[in-house]
Amino acid sequence: MVREKDICWEYAEKLDGNKVKCKFCSRVLNGGISRLKHHLSRLPSKGVNPCAKVRDDVTDRVRSILSAKDDPKDASITNNKYKPPPPPPLSPLPSDAASKLLFPSSPNAQEIAERSISLFFFENKIDFGVARSTSYHHMLDAVAKCGPGFVPPCALSLKTQLLDSVKSEIRLQLKDTEKEWVTTGCTLIAEAWTDNKSRALINFSVSSPSRIFFHKSVDASSYFKNTKCLADLFDSIIHDIGQEHIVQIIMDNSFSYTGISNHILQNYATIFVSPCASQCLNMILEEFSKVDWVNQCISQAQVISKFVYNNSPVLDLMRKLTGGQDIIRSGVTRSVSNFLSLQSMMKQKARLKHMFNSPEYTTNPNKPQSMSCVNILEDNDFWRAVEESVAISEPILKVLREVSSGKPAVGSIYELMSKAKESIRTYYIMDENKHKVFSDIVDTKWCDHLHSPLHAAAAFLNPSIQYNPEIKFLSSLKEDFFKVLEKLLPTSDLRRDITNQIFTFTRAKGMFGCNLAMEARDSVSPGLWWEQFGDSAPVLQRVAIRILSQVCSGYNLERQWSTFQHMHWERRNKIDREILNNLAYVNQNLKLGRMITVETDPIALEDIDMMSEWVEEAENPSPAQWLDRFGSALDGGDLNTRQFGGGSIFSANDHNIFGL
Repeated sequence: MVREKDICWEYAEKLDGNKVKCKFCSRVLNGGISRLKHHLSRLPSKGVNPCAKVRDDVTDRVRSILSAKDDPKDASITNNKYKPPPPPPLSPLPSDAASKLLFPSSPNAQEIAERSISLFFFENKIDFGVARSTSYHHMLDAVAKCGPGFVPPCALSLKTQLLDSVKSEIRLQLKDTEKEWVTTGCTLIAEAWTDNKSRALINFSVSSPSRIFFHKSVDASSYFKNTKCLADLFDSIIHDIGQEHIVQIIMDNSFSYTGISNHILQNYATIFVSPCASQCLNMILEEFSKVDWVNQCISQAQVISKFVYNNSPVLDLMRKLTGGQDIIRSGVTRSVSNFLSLQSMMKQKARLKHMFNSPEYTTNPNKPQSMSCVNILEDNDFWRAVEESVAISEPILKVLREVSSGKPAVGSIYELMSKAKESIRTYYIMDENKHKVFSDIVDTKWCDHLHSPLHAAAAFLNPSIQYNPEIKFLSSLKEDFFKVLEKLLPTSDLRRDITNQIFTFTRAKGMFGCNLAMEARDSVSPGLWWEQFGDSAPVLQRVAIRILSQVCSGYNLERQWSTFQHMHWERRNKIDREILNNLAYVNQNLKLGRMITVETDPIALEDIDMMSEWVEEAENPSPAQWLDRFGSALDGGDLNTRQFGGGSIFSANDHNIFGL
């Protein structure tokens, strides 16, 4: 009688003796209700075959019962790594048709799985964009293939042996990549995050043609403005990578006044210091957006976007008319977002105007508040300003995409910038005043921040530039090219016969002039071209490969500064800090590894930043809850806001977010 009071009897049919029959799979088990529980739990246990047909909610319930009972006679259950609590109950829902569809009285396995996954996301504050990641889908596929008996890893396993295992795999990949540094060299990328509280974190990464690797994150808050201490830090990083491998060090603007650039140039004869091309290009776009009429155009466009994205019926109607497309886009910086959004709005011009005049919209209760939007949409001057803004920004955005892709672009930045300037000049061929405004901005930033002798030398060695008769700036590159050669070949022995080899290259003699080499000038990457066809000039070949194999930007690295700030939190104990260091190392390298296999727009984000100036109506939003801070910040939102605003998606109350 006691046994029959067990709630698990509802899943079984009692047979003669001590036998029970599972109501899900009809299997007959010896051992009574205890064996049935092990059977339904689908946990490996003393020869009990897991049930292949039991519902997931029943499995969760039985596992909870077994965990609560904690039967010492069955160590395989009590010591099992996975003892999940029962799923939290949902609050009562209204009995309307929608609720019945979402949560039917007898949910099937698909519905239970979806509910379980959604609860996992909600309870743990996981960014919804994670559902698009390849690792998320690989995880679900792998679990499905394991079958009913799968036991997921516990928290301890995740942050110890499994984390260490993945870190070891990444280390092995790095070892393989290091082999190519002997030939191609590499670029050390230093990116700093500073705020108004004198906190300074520096992330170091290493880039070469086949892969970018995150090296480490350092809290330099106590000595960021101390050149001697900062020099010691860079010396140690250069020693880690190997001075003989590093061709250049890319630094962002945060290092401009630290004196570290001079230290490197004075102490490392063969290493160049270069600016971050992406950051310089973003500065150009930022200056573009400050021009009065451009700024007014952006502000008017934001009036429309804020109205649409803050009124659910209007947003639904807009997405219906655009086929699910948004009228704004989020970019990696505020300036990029501005021009990408203008571009997107221009594409939807006809649909936007149609929406505000459609019968469906006239019934909208918010129509009185939308008159300003209607006036803007009907203003031809506004649309001319949008068209101009798109026309002048697109050439710069194109260059930004090229240099932010993570691929070697040092050999093309010079030509790309020349084409961008020419495109703006052509657009304003009949308006010299406007052309001068924007060309002066480009020239100032290009000369003061972006232009580098290494860029010039790389352009000179790029066969698609060297052999292009339409290129007008080739002769202006020679002086910088020779300076670079003197730096990389500092002794007369190293420079022996270099003049003849330069002549052989520029005149396309030897292998440089064979049909295969000529056909590949524009279709093969410059570094690979030199590797294949540069044997006629062996010394110049080695130099060319090293130069042309470098990136010219560090902006493709995802700056989740709040994660690193959390990692360097001074109250961490030694074990926690080590785990977080490992976690940051694995996390960043997995993201960087994904860049190799997944083609994405490197300057645009998949999700709209719902707290950007294109959506947020409040002038000074000050979210108090973690959910208000949740969104694009976790997915790589506006870098300007995160880099200089000092904000973080984690507050002081979120210190247990990693479960440490």
